Amino acid sequence: MTGYGKAESALDQGKIAVEMRSVNHRYGEVSVKLPRALVCFENEVRKVVSGRLKRGKIDVFIQLETAFAGRPPVVNASLAREYYTTFSALSEELGIREPIPLALIVSQRDVLAVAENDVEADSMREELLAVVERAIDAMETMRLREGRELVEDLRTRRANLSRFIDEIARRAALVPAEYAEKLSLRLAQFGVKNMPDEARIAQEVVLMADRCDITEELVRFASHLIQFDAALKSSEPVGRKLDFLLQELGREVNTVGSKANDSEIASCVVELKTELEKIREQVQNIE
Repeated sequence: MTGYGKAESALDQGKIAVEMRSVNHRYGEVSVKLPRALVCFENEVRKVVSGRLKRGKIDVFIQLETAFAGRPPVVNASLAREYYTTFSALSEELGIREPIPLALIVSQRDVLAVAENDVEADSMREELLAVVERAIDAMETMRLREGRELVEDLRTRRANLSRFIDEIARRAALVPAEYAEKLSLRLAQFGVKNMPDEARIAQEVVLMADRCDITEELVRFASHLIQFDAALKSSEPVGRKLDFLLQELGREVNTVGSKANDSEIASCVVELKTELEKIREQVQNIE
């Protein structure tokens, strides 16, 4: 589920700022970027985040602004001389007589460097993890707000599932009788002599009804919907459970579609598959 959270804290040694962003992802994936002084806490930060946020691609950015910022840059004079010597030799080789500008020398890597401040990382561990927790709190507030809207949408679509499956059940009960009527009319249209007796027609209808019977599929579908409703009410992470239930619902719908010998049922099956696919897309956002 998408979300954003930010928190910061001022310390004697400086300020810690934590920023988190999450986007939809089927599994939990946490990426942590820390300043060099705090990189030793990367695994602990990742553990805290993954312990509370079970799903989504989550990026964590941590900044440390030390209280001793603003120190003048340090010049690596020996490295600067080596660059000058190298550039001079190259100029002579290429026959270039222009002087080598100072700006070119100081723009080379590591010639000028900002002095790193001595930071006692261990003394910042507790506060760092506390700021991470507050950033997670901020993100969860946003995710919960989005989650409430998502649940309402899922409940609406779940109601559509019930409507279509009820229509299938109603229609399935009428199919055998309609088949018997059509069978009699078809025999009459073809001018079949020595019409079979009622018992023979009834036997044919029973065989057809047995092949097209979807009672078991409808019962299992209803059971899965009950579990789906319970999952939406749960306060625990249910994303993977909903994924599984949707797979089972889809399996029942496919079986109904393969057994159904009726255009109206086939039309409802198409609508069911459409709703299930929309629900599946939304469920990817649920932890």
